[in-house]
Amino acid sequence: MTQLAIGVLGAARIVPMALVRPAARVPEAVVAAIAARDPQRAGRFAAKHGIATVHDNYQALLDDPQIDAVYNPLPNALHAEWTLKAIAAGKHVLCEKPFTSNAAQAREVADAAAAAGLVVMEAFHYRYHPLAARMREIVDSGELGTVRSIEVAMCFPLPSFGDIRYSYPLGGGALMDAGCYALNCLRMLGDGTPQVRRAQAKLRGADIDRAMTAELRFPDGSAGRITASMWSGKVLDISVRVLGDAGELKVLNFVAPHLYHRLSVRTAAVRRHERVRGEHTYTYQLRAFTDAVLRGGPVLTSAEDAVVTMGLIDEIYRVAGMRLRGA
Repeated sequence: MTQLAIGVLGAARIVPMALVRPAARVPEAVVAAIAARDPQRAGRFAAKHGIATVHDNYQALLDDPQIDAVYNPLPNALHAEWTLKAIAAGKHVLCEKPFTSNAAQAREVADAAAAAGLVVMEAFHYRYHPLAARMREIVDSGELGTVRSIEVAMCFPLPSFGDIRYSYPLGGGALMDAGCYALNCLRMLGDGTPQVRRAQAKLRGADIDRAMTAELRFPDGSAGRITASMWSGKVLDISVRVLGDAGELKVLNFVAPHLYHRLSVRTAAVRRHERVRGEHTYTYQLRAFTDAVLRGGPVLTSAEDAVVTMGLIDEIYRVAGMRLRGA
Protein backbone atom coordinates (compact mmCIF):
# COMPACT_ATOMS: atom_id res chain seq x y z
CA MET A 1 0.00 0.00 0.00
CA THR A 2 1.49 3.34 -1.07
CA GLN A 3 -1.58 5.54 -0.59
CA LEU A 4 -4.22 5.39 2.11
CA ALA A 5 -7.80 5.42 0.77
CA ILE A 6 -10.05 6.92 3.46
CA GLY A 7 -13.83 6.68 3.65
CA VAL A 8 -15.91 9.16 5.64
CA LEU A 9 -18.87 8.21 7.81
CA GLY A 10 -21.25 11.16 7.58
CA ALA A 11 -21.11 14.58 5.95
CA ALA A 12 -20.34 16.39 9.20
CA ARG A 13 -19.37 20.07 9.23
CA ILE A 14 -15.91 19.23 10.54
CA VAL A 15 -14.96 16.98 7.59
CA PRO A 16 -13.60 19.66 5.21
CA MET A 17 -11.33 21.18 7.86
CA ALA A 18 -10.34 17.94 9.58
CA LEU A 19 -9.81 15.72 6.54
CA VAL A 20 -10.53 17.06 3.05
CA ARG A 21 -8.23 20.09 3.11
CA PRO A 22 -5.43 18.27 5.01
CA ALA A 23 -5.56 15.46 2.43
CA ALA A 24 -4.65 18.00 -0.24
CA ARG A 25 -1.38 18.55 1.68
CA VAL A 26 -0.68 14.88 2.46
CA PRO A 27 -0.03 13.05 -0.83
CA GLU A 28 -0.19 9.60 0.79
CA ALA A 29 -3.83 10.12 1.82
CA VAL A 30 -6.89 10.37 -0.40
CA VAL A 31 -10.51 10.89 0.64
CA ALA A 32 -11.99 8.20 -1.59
CA ALA A 33 -15.59 7.67 -0.44
CA ILE A 34 -18.37 9.02 1.73
CA ALA A 35 -21.66 7.77 3.14
CA ALA A 36 -24.34 9.68 5.05
CA ARG A 37 -27.80 9.03 6.43
CA ASP A 38 -29.10 11.12 3.53
CA PRO A 39 -27.52 9.82 0.30
CA GLN A 40 -28.45 13.02 -1.52
CA ARG A 41 -26.58 15.08 1.02
CA ALA A 42 -23.60 12.75 0.68
CA GLY A 43 -23.76 13.20 -3.09
CA ARG A 44 -23.75 16.98 -2.83
CA PHE A 45 -20.86 16.85 -0.37
CA ALA A 46 -18.87 14.52 -2.64
CA ALA A 47 -19.44 16.73 -5.67
CA LYS A 48 -18.33 19.83 -3.79
CA HIS A 49 -15.17 18.25 -2.38
CA GLY A 50 -14.13 15.97 -5.22
CA ILE A 51 -14.84 12.63 -3.50
CA ALA A 52 -15.12 9.90 -6.13
CA THR A 53 -17.48 7.39 -4.50
CA VAL A 54 -20.77 7.83 -2.64
CA HIS A 55 -22.24 4.87 -0.76
CA ASP A 56 -25.90 4.55 0.18
CA ASN A 57 -25.18 3.78 3.84
CA TYR A 58 -22.37 3.44 6.37
CA GLN A 59 -22.13 -0.34 6.17
CA ALA A 60 -21.78 -0.24 2.39
CA LEU A 61 -18.79 2.05 2.81
CA LEU A 62 -17.24 -0.32 5.35
CA ASP A 63 -17.77 -3.23 2.95
CA ASP A 64 -15.97 -1.41 0.13
CA PRO A 65 -12.70 -3.35 -0.52
CA GLN A 66 -11.08 -0.21 -1.98
CA ILE A 67 -11.26 1.59 1.37
CA ASP A 68 -8.32 1.13 3.75
CA ALA A 69 -9.35 3.41 6.62
CA VAL A 70 -12.35 5.26 7.99
CA TYR A 71 -12.78 8.73 9.46
CA ASN A 72 -15.56 8.69 12.08
CA PRO A 73 -16.97 12.17 12.87
CA LEU A 74 -20.43 10.88 13.84
CA PRO A 75 -22.20 12.08 17.02
CA ASN A 76 -20.46 10.90 20.19
CA ALA A 77 -23.06 8.23 20.94
CA LEU A 78 -22.29 6.52 17.61
CA HIS A 79 -18.49 6.51 17.88
CA ALA A 80 -18.16 3.12 19.56
CA GLU A 81 -20.73 1.34 17.39
CA TRP A 82 -19.29 2.41 14.05
CA THR A 83 -15.66 2.22 15.08
CA LEU A 84 -16.25 -1.38 16.16
CA LYS A 85 -17.99 -2.12 12.86
CA ALA A 86 -15.09 -0.54 10.96
CA ILE A 87 -12.60 -2.69 12.87
CA ALA A 88 -14.69 -5.78 12.13
CA ALA A 89 -14.52 -4.81 8.46
CA GLY A 90 -10.72 -4.63 8.66
CA LYS A 91 -10.46 -0.83 8.45
CA HIS A 92 -8.10 1.44 10.32
CA VAL A 93 -9.97 4.26 12.11
CA LEU A 94 -9.42 7.92 12.85
CA CYS A 95 -12.20 8.63 15.36
CA GLU A 96 -13.24 12.06 16.53
CA LYS A 97 -13.05 12.86 20.20
CA PRO A 98 -14.42 12.01 22.65
CA PHE A 99 -13.53 8.47 21.67
CA THR A 100 -16.75 6.87 22.94
CA SER A 101 -19.62 7.61 25.32
CA ASN A 102 -17.90 6.06 28.36
CA ALA A 103 -14.89 4.05 29.50
CA ALA A 104 -16.53 0.64 29.11
CA GLN A 105 -17.13 1.34 25.44
CA ALA A 106 -13.59 2.67 25.04
CA ARG A 107 -12.17 -0.53 26.53
CA GLU A 108 -14.22 -2.63 24.10
CA VAL A 109 -12.94 -0.63 21.14
CA ALA A 110 -9.32 -0.70 22.34
CA ASP A 111 -9.45 -4.47 22.81
CA ALA A 112 -10.96 -4.97 19.36
CA ALA A 113 -8.31 -2.75 17.75
CA ALA A 114 -5.50 -4.63 19.49
CA ALA A 115 -6.90 -8.03 18.51
CA ALA A 116 -7.25 -6.95 14.88
CA GLY A 117 -3.84 -5.28 14.72
CA LEU A 118 -5.35 -2.09 13.29
CA VAL A 119 -4.49 1.56 13.87
CA VAL A 120 -7.28 3.25 15.80
CA MET A 121 -6.46 6.86 16.65
CA GLU A 122 -8.43 9.44 18.64
CA ALA A 123 -8.50 12.74 16.78
CA PHE A 124 -6.85 15.11 19.26
CA HIS A 125 -5.27 17.04 16.42
CA TYR A 126 -3.46 19.59 18.63
CA ARG A 127 -1.24 16.81 20.03
CA TYR A 128 0.52 16.49 16.68
CA HIS A 129 1.49 20.17 16.40
CA PRO A 130 5.04 21.11 17.55
CA LEU A 131 3.55 23.37 20.24
CA ALA A 132 2.33 20.37 22.24
CA ALA A 133 5.79 18.82 22.20
CA ARG A 134 7.35 22.15 23.19
CA MET A 135 4.99 22.50 26.16
CA ARG A 136 5.98 19.06 27.43
CA GLU A 137 9.67 19.80 26.75
CA ILE A 138 9.56 22.89 28.97
CA VAL A 139 7.89 20.97 31.80
CA ASP A 140 10.39 18.11 31.51
CA SER A 141 13.40 20.43 31.35
CA GLY A 142 13.20 21.32 35.05
CA GLU A 143 13.11 25.01 34.23
CA LEU A 144 9.90 25.40 36.21
CA GLY A 145 11.21 23.35 39.13
CA THR A 146 8.90 20.84 40.77
CA VAL A 147 5.44 21.13 39.26
CA ARG A 148 2.84 22.10 41.85
CA SER A 149 -0.27 22.57 39.71
CA ILE A 150 -1.58 22.34 36.16
CA GLU A 151 -4.70 24.21 35.06
CA VAL A 152 -6.34 23.77 31.66
CA ALA A 153 -9.36 25.72 30.42
CA MET A 154 -11.41 24.95 27.33
CA CYS A 155 -14.32 27.38 27.28
CA PHE A 156 -16.21 28.71 24.27
CA PRO A 157 -19.74 30.04 23.66
CA LEU A 158 -22.29 27.71 22.07
CA PRO A 159 -25.71 29.28 22.66
CA SER A 160 -27.37 27.08 20.01
CA PHE A 161 -29.13 24.83 22.50
CA GLY A 162 -30.59 22.65 19.75
CA ASP A 163 -27.06 21.58 18.81
CA ILE A 164 -26.33 17.85 19.25
CA ARG A 165 -23.73 18.78 21.87
CA TYR A 166 -26.63 19.55 24.21
CA SER A 167 -28.27 16.15 23.60
CA TYR A 168 -27.86 13.47 26.26
CA PRO A 169 -28.93 10.59 23.95
CA LEU A 170 -26.21 11.67 21.49
CA GLY A 171 -23.52 11.82 24.19
CA GLY A 172 -23.44 15.58 24.65
CA GLY A 173 -22.22 17.80 27.46
CA ALA A 174 -19.46 20.33 28.06
CA LEU A 175 -17.19 17.73 29.64
CA MET A 176 -17.55 15.48 26.60
CA ASP A 177 -17.00 18.23 24.07
CA ALA A 178 -14.64 20.79 25.62
CA GLY A 179 -13.59 18.87 28.70
CA CYS A 180 -12.08 15.97 26.78
CA TYR A 181 -9.54 18.43 25.33
CA ALA A 182 -8.77 19.81 28.77
CA LEU A 183 -8.31 16.36 30.31
CA ASN A 184 -6.13 15.17 27.46
CA CYS A 185 -3.87 18.21 27.81
CA LEU A 186 -3.78 17.87 31.59
CA ARG A 187 -2.64 14.26 31.23
CA MET A 188 -0.06 15.19 28.59
CA LEU A 189 1.60 17.67 30.94
CA GLY A 190 1.16 15.80 34.22
CA ASP A 191 2.96 12.79 35.66
CA GLY A 192 0.80 9.67 35.65
CA THR A 193 -2.97 9.29 35.81
CA PRO A 194 -4.67 11.74 38.19
CA GLN A 195 -7.52 11.01 40.57
CA VAL A 196 -10.68 13.10 40.63
CA ARG A 197 -11.16 14.94 43.93
CA ARG A 198 -14.07 17.31 43.27
CA ALA A 199 -16.34 18.20 40.37
CA GLN A 200 -19.16 20.66 39.86
CA ALA A 201 -21.48 21.07 36.89
CA LYS A 202 -23.68 23.87 35.66
CA LEU A 203 -26.66 22.29 33.98
CA ARG A 204 -28.76 22.75 30.89
CA GLY A 205 -31.56 20.39 31.81
CA ALA A 206 -31.24 17.37 34.08
CA ASP A 207 -28.47 15.48 32.29
CA ILE A 208 -26.48 18.01 30.25
CA ASP A 209 -23.61 19.98 31.70
CA ARG A 210 -23.20 23.32 29.95
CA ALA A 211 -20.11 23.84 32.12
CA MET A 212 -17.93 21.64 34.31
CA THR A 213 -15.04 22.23 36.69
CA ALA A 214 -13.02 19.44 38.24
CA GLU A 215 -10.09 19.24 40.64
CA LEU A 216 -7.68 16.32 40.37
CA ARG A 217 -4.53 15.04 42.07
CA PHE A 218 -1.58 13.39 40.31
CA PRO A 219 0.39 10.53 41.91
CA ASP A 220 3.31 12.90 42.63
CA GLY A 221 1.02 15.16 44.68
CA SER A 222 0.67 17.95 42.14
CA ALA A 223 -2.79 19.39 41.60
CA GLY A 224 -4.78 19.46 38.40
CA ARG A 225 -7.79 21.54 37.48
CA ILE A 226 -9.93 21.68 34.37
CA THR A 227 -12.60 24.19 33.40
CA ALA A 228 -14.82 23.35 30.46
CA SER A 229 -17.85 25.17 29.18
CA MET A 230 -20.14 25.64 26.21
CA TRP A 231 -22.21 28.31 27.95
CA SER A 232 -21.16 30.05 31.17
CA GLY A 233 -19.82 33.29 32.61
CA LYS A 234 -16.37 32.37 31.26
CA VAL A 235 -17.19 32.98 27.62
CA LEU A 236 -13.87 32.26 25.93
CA ASP A 237 -10.79 30.76 27.55
CA ILE A 238 -8.52 28.23 25.84
CA SER A 239 -5.43 28.17 28.00
CA VAL A 240 -2.87 26.22 30.01
CA ARG A 241 -1.03 27.26 33.17
CA VAL A 242 1.69 25.12 34.75
CA LEU A 243 3.00 26.40 38.07
CA GLY A 244 6.25 25.06 39.49
CA ASP A 245 8.22 26.06 42.56
CA ALA A 246 10.74 27.80 40.29
CA GLY A 247 8.59 29.24 37.52
CA GLU A 248 5.43 29.33 35.48
CA LEU A 249 4.41 28.34 31.95
CA LYS A 250 1.36 29.91 30.29
CA VAL A 251 -0.04 29.01 26.88
CA LEU A 252 -2.92 30.70 25.12
CA ASN A 253 -4.80 28.71 22.46
CA PHE A 254 -3.08 25.33 22.66
CA VAL A 255 -5.86 23.79 20.53
CA ALA A 256 -5.43 25.79 17.30
CA PRO A 257 -1.90 27.20 17.49
CA HIS A 258 -1.66 27.50 13.69
CA LEU A 259 -4.16 30.37 13.92
CA TYR A 260 -2.59 32.15 16.88
CA HIS A 261 -0.96 31.21 20.15
CA ARG A 262 1.14 32.72 22.89
CA LEU A 263 3.61 30.80 25.06
CA SER A 264 5.30 32.53 27.97
CA VAL A 265 7.73 31.35 30.64
CA ARG A 266 8.48 33.24 33.82
CA THR A 267 11.20 32.29 36.32
CA ALA A 268 13.43 34.25 38.69
CA ALA A 269 16.07 34.35 35.95
CA VAL A 270 14.04 34.97 32.81
CA ARG A 271 10.80 36.14 31.28
CA ARG A 272 10.31 35.17 27.66
CA HIS A 273 7.75 34.56 24.97
CA GLU A 274 7.99 31.92 22.29
CA ARG A 275 6.24 31.28 18.99
CA VAL A 276 6.20 27.68 17.81
CA ARG A 277 5.60 27.77 14.09
CA GLY A 278 3.98 24.98 12.16
CA GLU A 279 1.31 23.82 9.77
CA HIS A 280 -2.38 23.35 10.47
CA THR A 281 -2.95 20.92 13.35
CA TYR A 282 -5.19 18.71 11.21
CA THR A 283 -2.45 18.37 8.59
CA TYR A 284 -0.07 17.06 11.23
CA GLN A 285 -2.75 14.68 12.49
CA LEU A 286 -3.52 13.22 9.06
CA ARG A 287 0.18 12.85 8.30
CA ALA A 288 0.66 10.98 11.60
CA PHE A 289 -2.34 8.71 10.95
CA THR A 290 -1.11 7.91 7.45
CA ASP A 291 2.41 7.25 8.71
CA ALA A 292 1.08 4.95 11.43
CA VAL A 293 -0.92 2.87 8.95
CA LEU A 294 1.65 2.75 6.13
CA ARG A 295 4.87 2.49 8.14
CA GLY A 296 3.98 1.74 11.75
CA GLY A 297 4.71 5.29 12.89
CA PRO A 298 3.94 6.46 16.45
CA VAL A 299 0.40 7.17 17.62
CA LEU A 300 0.23 9.74 20.42
CA THR A 301 -3.53 9.43 20.87
CA SER A 302 -4.11 5.69 20.81
CA ALA A 303 -7.20 3.71 21.73
CA GLU A 304 -5.50 2.65 24.97
CA ASP A 305 -4.81 6.29 25.83
CA ALA A 306 -8.47 7.09 25.14
CA VAL A 307 -9.56 4.49 27.70
CA VAL A 308 -7.80 6.48 30.43
CA THR A 309 -9.35 9.79 29.38
CA MET A 310 -12.83 8.27 29.17
CA GLY A 311 -12.34 6.78 32.64
CA LEU A 312 -11.65 10.26 34.00
CA ILE A 313 -14.70 11.65 32.21
CA ASP A 314 -16.86 8.93 33.78
CA GLU A 315 -15.45 9.65 37.23
CA ILE A 316 -15.99 13.40 36.92
CA TYR A 317 -19.62 12.81 36.00
CA ARG A 318 -20.01 10.49 38.98
CA VAL A 319 -18.43 12.95 41.41
CA ALA A 320 -20.60 15.75 39.99
CA GLY A 321 -23.68 13.59 40.66
CA MET A 322 -24.56 13.07 37.01
CA ARG A 323 -25.36 10.06 34.83
CA LEU A 324 -22.62 8.71 32.62
CA ARG A 325 -23.05 9.17 28.91
CA GLY A 326 -24.40 6.04 27.25
CA ALA A 327 -25.91 4.81 30.52
